[in-house]
Amino acid sequence: MIKDNSYNMEKLTKIVLTGGPCSGKTTALAQIKEYFSNLGFRVFILPELPTMFSQAGVNFLTSNKSYFYQAEESLIALQIEMEYQFEKIAKAQEKPAIIVCDRGVMDISAYLSEDVWQAMLDDRQSNVVQLRDARYDAVIHMVTAANGAEKFYTNANNEHRSENIEQARELDEKLINAWTGHPRLRIVGNTETFSVKLNNVLSEISEVLGVPQPIEAERKYLVEVIGEIPNAVENDIYQTYLVSDSKDEVRLRKRGKEGSYVYFYTEKELSDTERIETERQITPREYVTLLEDADSTRETIYKKRTCFVWERQYFELDTFINPNIGITILEIECVNEGDVNLPPFIKVIEDVTGRKEYYNYNLAKKQESVV
Repeated sequence: MIKDNSYNMEKLTKIVLTGGPCSGKTTALAQIKEYFSNLGFRVFILPELPTMFSQAGVNFLTSNKSYFYQAEESLIALQIEMEYQFEKIAKAQEKPAIIVCDRGVMDISAYLSEDVWQAMLDDRQSNVVQLRDARYDAVIHMVTAANGAEKFYTNANNEHRSENIEQARELDEKLINAWTGHPRLRIVGNTETFSVKLNNVLSEISEVLGVPQPIEAERKYLVEVIGEIPNAVENDIYQTYLVSDSKDEVRLRKRGKEGSYVYFYTEKELSDTERIETERQITPREYVTLLEDADSTRETIYKKRTCFVWERQYFELDTFINPNIGITILEIECVNEGDVNLPPFIKVIEDVTGRKEYYNYNLAKKQESVV
């Protein structure tokens, strides 16, 4: 069972499992259910609604634009309502709960033109920050077998799947782009065996839940941008550290752009062999209240974060505005140095992986005044 000090027993965690055709989602969902139920979680698996709509007779290939728009609009509405109702169910019981959505709201955008998607956002008086970042604690994307495991790609196990290998790769990329910018997007690629791929999914979810994990490689580089970054998503991040006697690090984070923000509270504990990180979304009111406990010895970090995908790896590029230290840091998680495919538009100045002076917590430390 989960130790009380490793998990907030009142917390509800909502995760999206997405991916291109024939990525292994169905098998992964069954594994997630069994694995985390055995750890003491109540696990709710929400079905993939587009498949349900197709099975019910909805024709997404119609040339009738009004019919198509209504079908997609109803799909979004039902996705949001389904999640809301299961959140109420999950909160009404005593165990810590996980809701795993077989695809989320942003998956729908991958099947729409930019104009149609924007019209739907306008109809709902919503925006991408709210539908992507604020709704879900994490997004796990399983890469299609059509990219790296082609011999296992098949349509035979899904009568509603018709994509060939090239179409599957294209759709896989669109789905990744739809979620790029989420603060906890993880891309799980194809490995030497499918069991390793499944274990990687379980490991990523364990990290989100705060279940202790072995220390994994995280690469961090001082860099210079020397070319245009394709399909980049930018956000402003304000990061404030709080005073804490019991945790290695406690922080608040305000994240978003153009006046639309989401707020997070994070606690970290580290040892030589494992790490525990728990994070929850908080309300703007909670954020303002918790700011009263800000660590006066550290500045609030303000940085521009640029998220992008290169060679199926998810990169985060941070340019520091405050403190004005004149550096840009590129990060990629959970890979060994030899596994990193650095993009040609990034020039590495220095590998600073593991160097504590480049941890955000230490960069925020105020410099002593010189009298």
